[in-house]
Amino acid sequence: MKSRHTQKAEAAERLLPLLNNMQVKLMLLFFVFALVPFCAVGILSIRTAEDLVLNMAANQVEHVVVDKTALLERWVSERKADLEVITGSSVLRSMDPRQMASYLELVRNKYKVYDEISVVSRSGAVIHRSSGRDARFKLEEEGAPFEIDGFYMSDIRLSPNHRDSYFWIAAPLFGPSGTVEGTVRASVGTGTILSVILRVSLGETGECYLVNGDGTFLAHKDPGRILTENIAQSESYKNIFGTKARGVIYTDYRGIEVIGASRMVGGTDWALVVEQDRAEAFRTVDGIRRHIFMVIVFSLCGTLLSAWLLSRHVATPIRKLGQAANALARGEFEKVNIVRSDRGDEVGILSRAFGEMARQLEDRQHTLEEKVIRREVELHATDVRLKATEEAAARSQQLASLGQLAAGVAHEIRTPLTSLKMFLEAIESELEIAEEYEEDFRVAARQIARMEATIHRFLDFARPEDPVLTEVDVRDLIEDALLVVGPRAKQQETVLQTHIEEDLPPIRADRKQLGEALLNLMVNGLEAMGSRGLVTVTACREAVSWESGARECVRIDVADTGTGISEAIRPQLFDPFFTTKATGTGLGLSTVQSSLQRLGGKVSVESIVGRGSTFSLFIPIEHEGMPGEDGKNTGS
Repeated sequence: MKSRHTQKAEAAERLLPLLNNMQVKLMLLFFVFALVPFCAVGILSIRTAEDLVLNMAANQVEHVVVDKTALLERWVSERKADLEVITGSSVLRSMDPRQMASYLELVRNKYKVYDEISVVSRSGAVIHRSSGRDARFKLEEEGAPFEIDGFYMSDIRLSPNHRDSYFWIAAPLFGPSGTVEGTVRASVGTGTILSVILRVSLGETGECYLVNGDGTFLAHKDPGRILTENIAQSESYKNIFGTKARGVIYTDYRGIEVIGASRMVGGTDWALVVEQDRAEAFRTVDGIRRHIFMVIVFSLCGTLLSAWLLSRHVATPIRKLGQAANALARGEFEKVNIVRSDRGDEVGILSRAFGEMARQLEDRQHTLEEKVIRREVELHATDVRLKATEEAAARSQQLASLGQLAAGVAHEIRTPLTSLKMFLEAIESELEIAEEYEEDFRVAARQIARMEATIHRFLDFARPEDPVLTEVDVRDLIEDALLVVGPRAKQQETVLQTHIEEDLPPIRADRKQLGEALLNLMVNGLEAMGSRGLVTVTACREAVSWESGARECVRIDVADTGTGISEAIRPQLFDPFFTTKATGTGLGLSTVQSSLQRLGGKVSVESIVGRGSTFSLFIPIEHEGMPGEDGKNTGS
């Protein structure tokens, strides 16, 4: 499964060519300039309509709550005024129950809002109670204060039948001497006034309700909520009684977003609230929004079509010009003819100019091709002559170098070496050599013979010998070389180590040339270290990559712990006559490389300055078509 990051990257890669398309860019540009202003106007219109509707709804709700609150306050004030008139009556001040009866009955029948009016003495005894036979609101005496200094009004309560509500009011009754002789109490039914208060014309969802400071419903269009449901935990209550600025839109006790307003009823802890569902108030705006969105959709389709037609009219000729330019760059002149335009505008002029340029370039291309063919023929002939000259010069240089080398070798080495050889032969024939020195004597004789062979090899460097291939045991070859360099290693207090893989197959090689190459590398290692070093010879089987493919080889590594070889001179290591030694000839590594090349192998070097060098010989186990098979020289 591809990761989400990979999927996004692939999608971006697929989208990038589309965004780089000129036609798409023109379409997007036209779309932005044509549709964005229209969308901005539409959004502004919706916002303006929402603000207007909100202001209208808020003002309407505010006016309703102000009117209803004023009506309720006036009604409460009237009840207070009624009670003041009653308590100021001389009939009640006389405290005569017979006179009170007719007066209180007259008051109750006149105002039609009092179900029961009672006169209570200072001691709490009921002097007279006036009520109808079917009184719904019986005045509660338990817990009622016996002494009242001023006007008192209770909370709204439910009637015993739980279908109507009422509250009771009380005022002190003063006697002739000006002292409080008792109280006048009356129960007031709220049905008539609340039916007027709760009736509002605010659509289908508009409502008006009355709550006290605790958040309990005192009046509501649903009687089941009165004095049984509390809204103290709702946003409506916080908006009514909170200390912060009141919001016009909030969530009511039902959890519905509404537009509302509230007012406290003067002289009470009651709050009158008027609300309307926001969804109903904004129904007109929703219709406007739908119409605007429909217009935007149709405009979008028309804009896209117009943008596509315009971009196609502009971008298609330019795309054809681009294709023709690519064909022209590839030299495909026959495809340039796709640029044909009869338009009279700038695009048509550009197309015709491009076609004329293409025809001129085609003519020049044919002319240049003819010139190039002639030049190639001339260069080929010159190249043949140059190669012949270079081969002759290289041969002459090689012969000159070899002549100089041969003269130096003959002068510096051959004469003293011949004398030494004759001296050793005389010792061998005339003197008896001790048994413990016989091996050293033979080693010295072999080294003299080797030196003679090397001198002959120097002289024959210009015409190298073809290898004589025989089966060579790698272990024997390494041990013979170690036997030769052993005395010098002991003299330098150098340790010789070998790591030879078991069951190494024999290789087809020239034992003499390969032995000399191996011995040359060991001697170079000893010379690079001085004293108390370590020379390690490793042999193993390894698959090596060649130009023709992988081949099985025997790898022989000669590693030393000498000073190493710097990067500056490493590319010249195998060049003839290149040496850093004061007495060297510079043919050692060159001879090693040429010997390995004649055997079909190769040599490489790895070195770290200050830590030592490792020379690696790679000799193929099997040879194909090598000269000298079965001991025969076939020439190189």
